[in-house]
Amino acid sequence: MLYHLMTELGINVFRYITFRTACGMMTALIICYALFPPYIAWLRQKRMEQIIRTDGPSDHVENKVGTPTMGGVVILGGILGATLLWARLDEPRVWMAIIVTFGYGCIGFYDDWKKVMERSTDGLAGRWKLFWQVAIGLGTFGGAYYTGVMDAQLHFPVYKHAILDFAELWTGAPDWLGWIYVGLAIFIVTGSSNAVNLTDGLDGLAIGSTITSGGTFAVLAYLAGHATFAQYLGIPFVTGAGELSIFAMAIVGAGLGFLWYNCYPAQIFMGDVGSLALGGSLATLAIISKHEILLALVGGVFVLETVSVMLQVGYFKATKGKRLFKMAPIHHHYEKSGWSEPKIIVRFWIISGLLSLVALTTLKLR
Repeated sequence: MLYHLMTELGINVFRYITFRTACGMMTALIICYALFPPYIAWLRQKRMEQIIRTDGPSDHVENKVGTPTMGGVVILGGILGATLLWARLDEPRVWMAIIVTFGYGCIGFYDDWKKVMERSTDGLAGRWKLFWQVAIGLGTFGGAYYTGVMDAQLHFPVYKHAILDFAELWTGAPDWLGWIYVGLAIFIVTGSSNAVNLTDGLDGLAIGSTITSGGTFAVLAYLAGHATFAQYLGIPFVTGAGELSIFAMAIVGAGLGFLWYNCYPAQIFMGDVGSLALGGSLATLAIISKHEILLALVGGVFVLETVSVMLQVGYFKATKGKRLFKMAPIHHHYEKSGWSEPKIIVRFWIISGLLSLVALTTLKLR
């Protein structure tokens, strides 16, 4: 919004993505830092409290019961507000990120609201949650592919010319093959959304890893949207992707503002409205910047948490009742092993930071 206004007035500093990215991060940070205290007070007054699972670690019931939830509402306000203020609104890729983030946030909001109103951990049925996640993904990525905003190419890291173009798998391939990539994009964004949701079990764990991942994708999006840097590094050049660095750093800013109140012991939880939206936003950044495979490395903590649940369920069924971990997701396994909550959180943050650094080093390994 400000880009269009200020450039018309001849204030050229607004043409620089780096300037608007910094402003976007600070805007999101200030919005969240300022709004959370009155929002937390209002949630407490209305008794909008997190419903704690009784089968979880015993200290969770004692320490976390009564903590307000749905902090993701303010997080989304910070991200979307900063993006609308500082990004170019004539760039369709910006709107792709906004639509997925807001849409997934709405799914999470209804899920949280249902849990709070019914005083239950059930919330929205899993099949309906998945249905709406897929529907939003299909509308966003299907529409982008149909209109030519998004291609059907999957780029592999490290290998400069390793590209799988679903639309041209062989000479004379039918046009519909490109929609396979759309299906892959929907799978990635849905999986990422649910992975962040699974990780959101300890104070600051999910948001800390999201901040690291968001910062990494801010760099990747900026480089992908800069023709000179993209050519030098041998990565795909994506017109307009640089604008997404503003969106990515808005995630970082909003995440920092939330972490101030979510760090141990948490004053508020993000809820599904936050975790589903943030997971979807990170995947959208990866898909648009053509770093889909790197998402598994950048978000390695989320992948670890998800795989631990899959292994636990598979092992439980295969052995007819035995458990591979003391509890899944794996952060609960370490809790039950005697690790303190802050120790688990900080160590997972360290892992997330290291994985992000490794992901960035792959840019020079082509």
